[in-house]
Amino acid sequence: MYLSNATSRGSTEYGSRLYIYEVVGLRQNGQADRLNYPVRRSGSTFITVPYNRMNEEMRRILRLGGQIVKIEPLNEAARNGTPVSVPGKVEQPEKKSMTQAKEKSKVPVNIYKPKNPFVGKCLENRELVREGGSGTVRHLTFDLSGGDLHYLEGQSIGIIPPGTDERGKPHKLRLYSIASTRHGDHGNDSTVSLCVRKLEYQHPETGETVYGVCSSYLCGLEEGADISITGPVGKEMLLPDDEDATIVMLATGTGIAPFRAFLQRMFDSQEQQLNPDYKFKGLAWLIFGIPYTANILYKDDLEKMAAEYSDHFRLTYAISREQQAADGSKMYVQNRVSEYADELFELMQKPNTHVYMCGLKGMEPPISETFTKEAEERDMDWEEFRKQMKKEDRWHVEVY
Repeated sequence: MYLSNATSRGSTEYGSRLYIYEVVGLRQNGQADRLNYPVRRSGSTFITVPYNRMNEEMRRILRLGGQIVKIEPLNEAARNGTPVSVPGKVEQPEKKSMTQAKEKSKVPVNIYKPKNPFVGKCLENRELVREGGSGTVRHLTFDLSGGDLHYLEGQSIGIIPPGTDERGKPHKLRLYSIASTRHGDHGNDSTVSLCVRKLEYQHPETGETVYGVCSSYLCGLEEGADISITGPVGKEMLLPDDEDATIVMLATGTGIAPFRAFLQRMFDSQEQQLNPDYKFKGLAWLIFGIPYTANILYKDDLEKMAAEYSDHFRLTYAISREQQAADGSKMYVQNRVSEYADELFELMQKPNTHVYMCGLKGMEPPISETFTKEAEERDMDWEEFRKQMKKEDRWHVEVY
């Protein structure tokens, strides 16, 4: 049922079971003609959809290259003046709000620089990998009291390891994603936390084990020791202010760091008391890739939030050495993306859905390839769609 017939039935009871989809980007083709969609080359198309066909209609619109920018009940649409009575009427899209751009200008950046770092103290250094896991990952918390270093969720800080390199020059700083909310793990606005994996690898020529300079320094840092900190930096991974947003998080290993901060801000009881003006009511979905169950960082906290806030937080693991994908291969984040492609693409059509990716650089190509393949099966150009999401500040990637 579409526009021309729907608007003659104006009762609240009937209207509450019909919804208006405002769609942009539909392309004219044979399939669109058969569906009688009022396609236009630019502007918005308004389509009336019965409640029991909403998901099916989303998928059709997606296959036709359209993007749903707004959904509202028919009766509300009529009250709000949405042009539901004129099929195919072209409405000029609203200009992009500058609110987010203005907010980004307020983001704290480079309060402390390498030439004049803040000297904090290590308050905590604990192991996150449980018995049976691989490698070493530490959760570190630093005292920031006595300085002016403040930050937002999604930002990073720089750490300057002591000593000199092989040329006798001071070590350069290394950046690490912040794993705590703006209020810190202690809730007093005076700490910052990191999630650090000790880098170890075999030299390709000598076979000698090489240890990362800064990661080894941090993983071995004693509580009470001084540490030189710079920053904060970064505006790419900021969490939107929209309390009703959908936040899709793709993480591998220590890429969980910014998402721990996100989830604590959304669901931690201490944070809720500290942030009375922010009450998350949307959907957060974390797809977390790790090699073994014992490598699930912050496992107890994640699963507690998933249990207590099941209506708003969805937790999916991709455990490569223990789980198999449908084709029998190891289970990685990209396999989960493929498995849940229908849901993910429907969510990404919503104008307030943000997708975040964080972890080792190697995670990006296979995930991108998977999105490309799944998009092609839906008659979509993934690169164009991704660029559009990026333009709308809804696609966020930080890999290292």
